[in-house]
Amino acid sequence: MQKNILLKLKKNISNLLSQAYPFYYQGKELWLITVSLFFMTLLFGYFFEPFEVYQPEHKIGYFWITLIHSCTPVFIVFLFLSLKMFPRVKDNWNIKKEILLIAIFLLIVGIAQFLIRDVIYDNPNNWSLQYFYEEIRNTSLVGILFAFILVPINYHRLNTRNSTNANAFNTSKEITINSNRTPSYINELDVDSQNVLYAKAEGNYVELFLRNGSKTLKRLTMKRLENILDSYPNYIRTHRSYIVNINQIDSVTGNAQGYKLQIKNCANIIPVSRNMISMFDEKMNSH
Repeated sequence: MQKNILLKLKKNISNLLSQAYPFYYQGKELWLITVSLFFMTLLFGYFFEPFEVYQPEHKIGYFWITLIHSCTPVFIVFLFLSLKMFPRVKDNWNIKKEILLIAIFLLIVGIAQFLIRDVIYDNPNNWSLQYFYEEIRNTSLVGILFAFILVPINYHRLNTRNSTNANAFNTSKEITINSNRTPSYINELDVDSQNVLYAKAEGNYVELFLRNGSKTLKRLTMKRLENILDSYPNYIRTHRSYIVNINQIDSVTGNAQGYKLQIKNCANIIPVSRNMISMFDEKMNSH
Protein backbone atom coordinates (compact mmCIF):
# COMPACT_ATOMS: atom_id res chain seq x y z
CA MET A 1 0.00 0.00 0.00
CA GLN A 2 2.76 2.39 1.02
CA LYS A 3 4.75 1.44 -2.08
CA ASN A 4 1.78 2.26 -4.35
CA ILE A 5 1.38 5.65 -2.66
CA LEU A 6 5.07 6.44 -3.18
CA LEU A 7 4.91 5.36 -6.83
CA LYS A 8 1.83 7.52 -7.38
CA LEU A 9 3.50 10.47 -5.67
CA LYS A 10 6.63 10.00 -7.79
CA LYS A 11 4.52 9.90 -10.95
CA ASN A 12 2.61 13.05 -9.96
CA ILE A 13 5.86 14.91 -9.25
CA SER A 14 7.30 13.75 -12.57
CA ASN A 15 4.19 14.94 -14.41
CA LEU A 16 4.35 18.29 -12.61
CA LEU A 17 8.02 18.83 -13.46
CA SER A 18 7.40 18.04 -17.14
CA GLN A 19 4.46 20.48 -17.32
CA ALA A 20 4.87 23.15 -20.00
CA TYR A 21 5.87 26.53 -18.61
CA PRO A 22 5.95 30.07 -20.09
CA PHE A 23 9.22 31.18 -21.60
CA TYR A 24 9.99 34.86 -20.99
CA TYR A 25 13.76 35.23 -20.99
CA GLN A 26 13.88 37.83 -23.74
CA GLY A 27 12.74 41.30 -24.75
CA LYS A 28 10.50 43.57 -22.67
CA GLU A 29 9.27 40.78 -20.41
CA LEU A 30 12.79 39.96 -19.23
CA TRP A 31 13.50 43.60 -18.41
CA LEU A 32 10.14 44.01 -16.68
CA ILE A 33 10.98 41.07 -14.41
CA THR A 34 14.55 42.36 -13.86
CA VAL A 35 13.36 45.86 -12.86
CA SER A 36 10.70 44.36 -10.58
CA LEU A 37 13.33 42.14 -8.95
CA PHE A 38 15.61 45.14 -8.37
CA PHE A 39 12.97 47.27 -6.65
CA MET A 40 11.60 44.34 -4.63
CA THR A 41 15.10 43.52 -3.36
CA LEU A 42 15.87 47.17 -2.57
CA LEU A 43 12.63 47.85 -0.68
CA PHE A 44 12.61 44.48 1.07
CA GLY A 45 16.23 44.75 2.22
CA TYR A 46 16.04 48.39 3.31
CA PHE A 47 12.72 48.47 5.13
CA PHE A 48 12.51 44.96 6.57
CA GLU A 49 16.19 44.15 7.23
CA PRO A 50 15.51 40.40 6.90
CA PHE A 51 18.93 39.34 8.19
CA GLU A 52 21.06 40.37 11.16
CA VAL A 53 22.70 43.77 10.66
CA TYR A 54 25.85 44.71 12.56
CA GLN A 55 26.32 48.45 12.00
CA PRO A 56 29.94 48.89 13.29
CA GLU A 57 31.42 46.79 10.47
CA HIS A 58 29.67 48.76 7.69
CA LYS A 59 32.03 50.76 5.47
CA ILE A 60 29.15 52.72 3.92
CA GLY A 61 25.55 53.62 4.84
CA TYR A 62 22.94 50.87 5.04
CA PHE A 63 20.93 52.26 2.10
CA TRP A 64 23.98 52.05 -0.17
CA ILE A 65 24.70 48.54 1.05
CA THR A 66 21.14 47.52 0.17
CA LEU A 67 21.44 49.25 -3.22
CA ILE A 68 24.64 47.33 -4.03
CA HIS A 69 23.04 44.03 -3.02
CA SER A 70 20.00 44.89 -5.18
CA CYS A 71 22.17 45.67 -8.20
CA THR A 72 23.93 42.30 -8.04
CA PRO A 73 21.03 40.26 -9.57
CA VAL A 74 20.72 42.86 -12.35
CA PHE A 75 24.45 42.50 -13.05
CA ILE A 76 24.03 38.71 -13.22
CA VAL A 77 21.19 39.14 -15.74
CA PHE A 78 23.54 41.23 -17.91
CA LEU A 79 26.19 38.54 -17.48
CA PHE A 80 23.74 35.82 -18.53
CA LEU A 81 22.76 37.87 -21.59
CA SER A 82 26.33 38.65 -22.63
CA LEU A 83 27.37 35.00 -22.28
CA LYS A 84 24.11 33.86 -23.91
CA MET A 85 23.32 31.68 -20.90
CA PHE A 86 19.58 32.21 -21.14
CA PRO A 87 18.01 29.26 -23.00
CA ARG A 88 16.98 29.68 -26.64
CA VAL A 89 14.67 26.66 -26.93
CA LYS A 90 11.17 27.94 -26.20
CA ASP A 91 8.72 25.26 -27.23
CA ASN A 92 9.80 22.54 -24.79
CA TRP A 93 10.43 24.67 -21.72
CA ASN A 94 8.95 23.11 -18.57
CA ILE A 95 8.79 23.51 -14.78
CA LYS A 96 11.84 21.29 -14.17
CA LYS A 97 14.02 23.44 -16.42
CA GLU A 98 12.59 26.60 -14.87
CA ILE A 99 13.48 25.43 -11.34
CA LEU A 100 16.98 24.42 -12.45
CA LEU A 101 17.63 27.80 -14.11
CA ILE A 102 16.39 29.71 -11.03
CA ALA A 103 18.62 27.56 -8.78
CA ILE A 104 21.69 28.26 -10.95
CA PHE A 105 20.85 31.96 -11.05
CA LEU A 106 20.49 32.20 -7.25
CA LEU A 107 23.74 30.28 -6.70
CA ILE A 108 25.66 32.69 -8.94
CA VAL A 109 24.04 35.71 -7.27
CA GLY A 110 24.95 34.30 -3.83
CA ILE A 111 28.59 33.81 -4.89
CA ALA A 112 28.65 37.39 -6.25
CA GLN A 113 27.28 38.72 -2.94
CA PHE A 114 30.10 36.91 -1.15
CA LEU A 115 32.78 38.33 -3.48
CA ILE A 116 31.74 41.93 -2.81
CA ARG A 117 31.81 41.65 0.99
CA ASP A 118 35.18 43.43 1.22
CA VAL A 119 33.67 46.45 -0.53
CA ILE A 120 30.85 46.69 2.02
CA TYR A 121 32.00 45.20 5.32
CA ASP A 122 35.09 45.76 7.46
CA ASN A 123 35.36 42.23 8.78
CA PRO A 124 38.53 40.07 8.89
CA ASN A 125 36.44 36.95 8.24
CA ASN A 126 34.88 38.19 4.99
CA TRP A 127 36.50 35.33 3.05
CA SER A 128 35.52 32.59 5.48
CA LEU A 129 33.42 29.56 4.54
CA GLN A 130 30.86 30.69 7.11
CA TYR A 131 30.08 33.89 5.21
CA PHE A 132 30.25 32.05 1.88
CA TYR A 133 27.50 29.74 3.14
CA GLU A 134 25.51 32.62 4.67
CA GLU A 135 25.48 34.71 1.47
CA ILE A 136 24.30 31.76 -0.62
CA ARG A 137 21.72 30.81 2.01
CA ASN A 138 20.37 34.36 2.38
CA THR A 139 20.23 34.86 -1.39
CA SER A 140 18.39 31.57 -1.83
CA LEU A 141 15.83 32.38 0.87
CA VAL A 142 15.02 35.81 -0.57
CA GLY A 143 15.17 34.54 -4.15
CA ILE A 144 12.74 31.69 -3.48
CA LEU A 145 10.37 34.15 -1.79
CA PHE A 146 10.47 36.49 -4.78
CA ALA A 147 10.10 33.57 -7.19
CA PHE A 148 6.89 32.55 -5.42
CA ILE A 149 5.64 36.12 -6.00
CA LEU A 150 6.91 36.97 -9.49
CA VAL A 151 6.55 33.65 -11.30
CA PRO A 152 2.80 33.10 -10.60
CA ILE A 153 2.02 36.76 -11.40
CA ASN A 154 3.86 36.52 -14.72
CA TYR A 155 2.23 33.18 -15.53
CA HIS A 156 -1.24 34.55 -14.75
CA ARG A 157 -0.58 37.65 -16.87
CA LEU A 158 0.50 35.61 -19.88
CA ASN A 159 -2.28 33.08 -19.42
CA THR A 160 -4.95 35.79 -19.18
CA ARG A 161 -3.64 37.65 -22.22
CA ASN A 162 -3.38 34.56 -24.41
CA SER A 163 -6.73 33.13 -23.27
CA THR A 164 -8.46 36.44 -24.04
CA ASN A 165 -6.92 36.60 -27.51
CA ALA A 166 -7.81 32.97 -28.22
CA ASN A 167 -11.44 33.47 -27.13
CA ALA A 168 -11.65 36.56 -29.33
CA PHE A 169 -10.77 34.47 -32.37
CA ASN A 170 -13.47 31.93 -31.60
CA THR A 171 -16.18 34.57 -31.19
CA SER A 172 -15.25 36.48 -34.35
CA LYS A 173 -16.79 35.86 -37.75
CA GLU A 174 -15.56 33.03 -39.91
CA ILE A 175 -12.31 33.81 -41.65
CA THR A 176 -12.64 34.62 -45.35
CA ILE A 177 -9.89 35.07 -47.89
CA ASN A 178 -10.21 37.10 -51.06
CA SER A 179 -10.25 34.50 -53.81
CA ASN A 180 -8.86 37.00 -56.29
CA ARG A 181 -5.68 37.22 -54.23
CA THR A 182 -5.34 33.51 -53.50
CA PRO A 183 -4.25 31.06 -56.20
CA SER A 184 -6.30 27.87 -55.92
CA TYR A 185 -3.54 25.47 -56.92
CA ILE A 186 0.00 24.97 -55.67
CA ASN A 187 1.80 23.64 -58.74
CA GLU A 188 5.05 22.68 -57.04
CA LEU A 189 3.21 20.63 -54.41
CA ASP A 190 0.65 19.22 -56.86
CA VAL A 191 -2.24 19.79 -54.46
CA ASP A 192 -5.23 22.10 -54.20
CA SER A 193 -4.38 24.81 -51.67
CA GLN A 194 -7.90 24.78 -50.18
CA ASN A 195 -7.72 21.05 -49.47
CA VAL A 196 -4.67 21.29 -47.21
CA LEU A 197 -5.45 21.34 -43.49
CA TYR A 198 -1.89 21.67 -42.24
CA ALA A 199 1.67 20.59 -42.91
CA LYS A 200 3.98 18.83 -40.47
CA ALA A 201 7.77 18.45 -40.65
CA GLU A 202 9.15 14.90 -40.76
CA GLY A 203 12.93 15.18 -41.00
CA ASN A 204 13.82 16.11 -44.59
CA TYR A 205 10.20 15.58 -45.61
CA VAL A 206 6.91 17.38 -45.05
CA GLU A 207 3.56 15.66 -44.54
CA LEU A 208 0.54 17.46 -45.97
CA PHE A 209 -2.73 16.56 -44.22
CA LEU A 210 -5.74 16.93 -46.53
CA ARG A 211 -9.45 17.57 -45.98
CA ASN A 212 -10.47 14.10 -47.19
CA GLY A 213 -8.50 12.51 -44.35
CA SER A 214 -5.53 11.46 -46.48
CA LYS A 215 -1.98 12.76 -46.33
CA THR A 216 0.86 13.07 -48.77
CA LEU A 217 4.61 13.14 -48.22
CA LYS A 218 6.79 15.70 -50.01
CA ARG A 219 10.58 15.79 -50.05
CA LEU A 220 11.34 19.35 -48.95
CA THR A 221 12.11 21.31 -45.79
CA MET A 222 9.67 23.42 -43.79
CA LYS A 223 11.63 26.52 -44.79
CA ARG A 224 11.20 25.65 -48.46
CA LEU A 225 7.50 24.98 -47.96
CA GLU A 226 7.15 28.30 -46.13
CA ASN A 227 8.73 30.07 -49.14
CA ILE A 228 6.37 28.27 -51.54
CA LEU A 229 3.34 29.32 -49.49
CA ASP A 230 4.54 32.87 -48.95
CA SER A 231 2.09 34.29 -51.51
CA TYR A 232 -0.85 32.40 -49.99
CA PRO A 233 -2.36 34.58 -47.22
CA ASN A 234 -4.29 31.67 -45.71
CA TYR A 235 -1.15 29.83 -44.55
CA ILE A 236 0.90 30.59 -41.47
CA ARG A 237 3.83 29.01 -39.65
CA THR A 238 2.67 28.30 -36.09
CA HIS A 239 5.55 26.19 -34.83
CA ARG A 240 8.96 25.01 -36.02
CA SER A 241 7.22 21.81 -37.19
CA TYR A 242 3.81 23.09 -38.37
CA ILE A 243 2.24 25.28 -41.05
CA VAL A 244 -1.54 25.70 -40.88
CA ASN A 245 -4.27 26.69 -43.33
CA ILE A 246 -6.09 29.28 -41.20
CA ASN A 247 -9.27 28.74 -43.22
CA GLN A 248 -9.44 25.30 -41.65
CA ILE A 249 -9.13 26.39 -38.00
CA ASP A 250 -12.22 25.42 -36.02
CA SER A 251 -11.26 26.81 -32.60
CA VAL A 252 -8.37 28.33 -30.69
CA THR A 253 -7.55 27.83 -27.03
CA GLY A 254 -4.75 29.59 -25.23
CA ASN A 255 -2.63 29.65 -22.10
CA ALA A 256 0.66 31.14 -20.97
CA GLN A 257 2.66 28.62 -22.99
CA GLY A 258 0.92 29.26 -26.31
CA TYR A 259 -2.17 28.40 -28.35
CA LYS A 260 -3.72 25.10 -29.31
CA LEU A 261 -5.57 24.90 -32.63
CA GLN A 262 -8.45 22.54 -33.33
CA ILE A 263 -8.60 21.90 -37.07
CA LYS A 264 -11.89 21.19 -38.86
CA ASN A 265 -12.61 17.48 -39.38
CA CYS A 266 -9.33 16.57 -37.69
CA ALA A 267 -8.65 15.07 -34.26
CA ASN A 268 -5.08 16.36 -34.05
CA ILE A 269 -4.32 19.49 -32.02
CA ILE A 270 -1.83 21.88 -33.62
CA PRO A 271 0.39 24.04 -31.37
CA VAL A 272 1.20 27.70 -31.78
CA SER A 273 4.52 28.18 -30.03
CA ARG A 274 4.75 31.11 -27.68
CA ASN A 275 7.34 33.01 -29.73
CA MET A 276 4.97 32.90 -32.74
CA ILE A 277 1.83 34.07 -30.93
CA SER A 278 2.21 37.73 -31.90
CA MET A 279 2.61 36.86 -35.58
CA PHE A 280 -0.38 34.49 -35.36
CA ASP A 281 -2.51 37.19 -33.68
CA GLU A 282 -1.61 39.70 -36.38
CA LYS A 283 -2.40 37.24 -39.16
CA MET A 284 -5.75 36.25 -37.68
CA ASN A 285 -6.76 39.85 -36.99
CA SER A 286 -5.90 40.92 -40.54
CA HIS A 287 -8.54 38.48 -41.84
